[in-house]
Amino acid sequence: MAGKKILIVEDNEALLRALEKKFLGYQYEVVLARDGAEGLTAITEQKPDVVLLDILMPHVDGFAVLEKLNTDKVIPALPVIIISNSGQPVEIDRAIKLGARDYLVKAEFDPEEVVEKVRAVLGEPPLDHDSKSAPAVQATSGSKRILVVEDDQFLRDLLTRKLKAEGFIVETAIDGESALAVTQKTKPDLILLDIILPGIDGFTILERLKKDSNLATIPVILLTNLGQRDDVDKGLKLGAVGYLVKAHFTPGDIVEKVRATLKMS
Repeated sequence: MAGKKILIVEDNEALLRALEKKFLGYQYEVVLARDGAEGLTAITEQKPDVVLLDILMPHVDGFAVLEKLNTDKVIPALPVIIISNSGQPVEIDRAIKLGARDYLVKAEFDPEEVVEKVRAVLGEPPLDHDSKSAPAVQATSGSKRILVVEDDQFLRDLLTRKLKAEGFIVETAIDGESALAVTQKTKPDLILLDIILPGIDGFTILERLKKDSNLATIPVILLTNLGQRDDVDKGLKLGAVGYLVKAHFTPGDIVEKVRATLKMS
């Protein structure tokens, strides 16, 4: 495996960092690009062994990258795996016709599966099961209940899968109104709360929770983007117990933070 180079072309910073950390953990060399133009430059200069390519990106999209690689006859020698928000057959067909080796829908995979896909196109054996994450733990009636409030579908689904695999009961909400409704209906043991949400934002949710004597003690961990230090400080003053910067955490970091907050072993 040593020496294999993976180029990840993706504009979602949280996904980019999660994939980077996963591949580095398996001793791959990783190169990052945040749009198609950067990706094309990296392919020329870095000579990757595999490219993970998003479709919807600023400046130059994934289809344009595939078309350029075809024109330059880089494909099929260079394996390209598409990672996309959409699972529409027309998109998949177009990507495959342009030479993509495989296609992954963001809402349906976790980083470990991406590693497996890369190993397959490189002709490497599947991962040893002993090196994978522990098997899913079945939730029990005594499991802690986590509410994930996040409007980014990939991140929401990724967190949900990881927390469920660790034995938590997980509920989700994509905006402030639904988050408050879920909280009132089934009081969670902890809330993972995005700051920027459609409609009611995370600050308003915090304020309402702290004014409700039945909900005020629920620990809230903020999910924040880069450059939101002032927002984080505001959230902590409103009663959040901690925060995680989306671009810097992995699903495992989330579980560790949740367990520490709940004082779980």
